[in-house]
Amino acid sequence: MIKKRRILTSETEMKDLFIAWAIITIAFANVLNGGNFVFWHYLVISAVAVGIGFILHEMGHKIVAQHYHCWAEFRANMSMLLVALFMSFFGFVFAAPGAVIIMGRVNRQQNGKISMAGPLVNLIFAVLFLPLLFLSSGFLMELAKYGFLVNTWLGLFNLIPFGIMDGAKILRWSSKVYGAMVFMGFILLIIGFSLGGI
Repeated sequence: MIKKRRILTSETEMKDLFIAWAIITIAFANVLNGGNFVFWHYLVISAVAVGIGFILHEMGHKIVAQHYHCWAEFRANMSMLLVALFMSFFGFVFAAPGAVIIMGRVNRQQNGKISMAGPLVNLIFAVLFLPLLFLSSGFLMELAKYGFLVNTWLGLFNLIPFGIMDGAKILRWSSKVYGAMVFMGFILLIIGFSLGGI
């Protein structure tokens, strides 16, 4: 009999996730709208395309870490969130909204898999948005466009193999897994540009 693991969380984590999701949503909506007052449709696009991608990225790390019996919870970085919000009024965002804090003993393979989970979620999310680019129009197509592009970039950005980035930990564990993920990310990026440089 397979025993299901319950995802452990706390009121603090839920509050931090909501605050980070809300601020990131507003920041990217500002950028999509050229730094002007955000309209509802940009908020919806940003909340789904960026916000959910960010939350699922962090939850990917958390779930795999808890699978290996680690304590793992997201904590928002309020200073960086406010910087991201401020920068959004100038047309760009550098978002470092926080991170999943992990405590426990893991080996190199387990640490690699924990690190892999976040960007892999983004790349899978990008793939799920891809069919909507062909099967939709209007608002839904715009949502799919930004969902595909933003999650592709989020996945690739987190695969940078330096410092504390996810990519460095994945590469230390398995160069084959790292190479496959980077290849997948670049294929998605090429698809995006071939569809009109989205």
